[in-house]
Amino acid sequence: MNKPAYVFDRDVEWDGLINFVTSGGPGLELGVVSGRRRQGKTLLLNAVRRVAGGFMFGAAESTEADSLRQLGEAYARHLGFPAQINISAWEQALGILLPLDERENQPRLVIFDEFPYLAAASPALPSILQRHIDRHRMATLESETGQRQPSRLILCGSALSFMGKLLSGTAPLRGRAGFELVVPTLDYRKAAAFWGITDPRLAVLVYAIVGGTPAYRREFVRDDTPQGIDDFDAWVCRTVLNPQSPLFREARYLLAEEPNLRDSALFHSVLAAVAEGNSRRGGIASYIGRRSGDIGHPLAVLQDAGLLRRDDDALARNRTTYRVAEPLIAFYHSVMRPVWSGLENAAGMPQTIQAVWAGSQARFIGKIVGPQFEHICRVWAAHCADPALFTVTGQPPAIVQVGSTIVNDSAAHTSHEVDVLVMAPPDGNHRRVLSIGEVKWGTVMGLPHLERLRRVRDVLAARTDVDARDAVPACYSGAGFTDDLRREADAGRVLLVGLAELYAKSTR
Repeated sequence: MNKPAYVFDRDVEWDGLINFVTSGGPGLELGVVSGRRRQGKTLLLNAVRRVAGGFMFGAAESTEADSLRQLGEAYARHLGFPAQINISAWEQALGILLPLDERENQPRLVIFDEFPYLAAASPALPSILQRHIDRHRMATLESETGQRQPSRLILCGSALSFMGKLLSGTAPLRGRAGFELVVPTLDYRKAAAFWGITDPRLAVLVYAIVGGTPAYRREFVRDDTPQGIDDFDAWVCRTVLNPQSPLFREARYLLAEEPNLRDSALFHSVLAAVAEGNSRRGGIASYIGRRSGDIGHPLAVLQDAGLLRRDDDALARNRTTYRVAEPLIAFYHSVMRPVWSGLENAAGMPQTIQAVWAGSQARFIGKIVGPQFEHICRVWAAHCADPALFTVTGQPPAIVQVGSTIVNDSAAHTSHEVDVLVMAPPDGNHRRVLSIGEVKWGTVMGLPHLERLRRVRDVLAARTDVDARDAVPACYSGAGFTDDLRREADAGRVLLVGLAELYAKSTR
């Protein structure tokens, strides 16, 4: 069952879904698909339904009775009936869609899209599904032939906080699912391919604003892509900063669509604090005027919603850094929110929008592009680079662990930030540092940067909890390297990673 051409990438997700739908044992099996909004989950599942056959129901915010009425109408259309099928309860609906007995024209695949809407209107629905799945399995076990036809039920949802708990803890459906898929945003390389951007510098700038969300190109800007680096500023003004563009208010809507984010002012303030560079709990609490102990809940909720990313320090387990996971939200809080009233009233005033954007360049580069470029470099080191690049002696590991850290230098009375720390997987209590990297977006890197990395390596090498003696110094730059530093690289004394390397074909 070949993936349709209109589904970009998603090869791994497609193969997993097709395998779940077409293989496995007889009887009813449950699958769960989740992912943030605008990632193409519905498009992907509808493509699976078309090639595999089946019935898909897209739920909407509604009451239980209205949802069941819509379900009956949709299933009647699916069967080609002239009138709707009257459904008054979920037990009846499941008996029709996924009957215990073998029936003609019974759908072998049933998909409930936006399942959280259905569960919000019918809180007992997960328990009802659990009972129906258990009865289905018992009927399969008791079947005389044991050859019952396989049937598959897929629940899909965008409310990550809800979907993440659907199979956890004491949830009714825990232990019932045979397949679970999280549809991620496109990574920085796939995003560039999706937008049709071949200039690495332009790709970084676009990714720093819209990330890897497919809908932002298709539906939100109607395939308006920057036609080169010289068109980037104009593209920002006519799309993201244009009050007549759906992308203009999207960052605000992302929070409003999450059912668990009820205190929107508090959650916006937390995201603004992180976007402004307050990456630790104390700094976030101080920024929003709360005590550190009072922000644990909003931090956890934003993580569950996929809007905030928690990164533990690679070497200090009790030190945590928070980063905004959605680039568009970071862009909104750093660039748009401070001048929101002026932008909101600038529809049809391109000169005003251009002036606002011109005055936001320093914030854009420092608060948005710089941190996103660091993230891109960590993704490259973790998933794209050949581990042999970080290995001086011995066999390179099959995988590496990548993070960031702060190294205290007591002799120099200072501390050093390490943007890209590459480590081998732990072997018991032994931790081996493979590479120590620094990232600069707008700075041509030279010998002073290499000397700092060597100093960090010496400090780590003196510690007893890690082995950093052979750690490879690595310089990541969006602006290039001096000739002196390139000569050091030619001699094998430093690894240089520029835009060309970040966007080159993966060496894995």
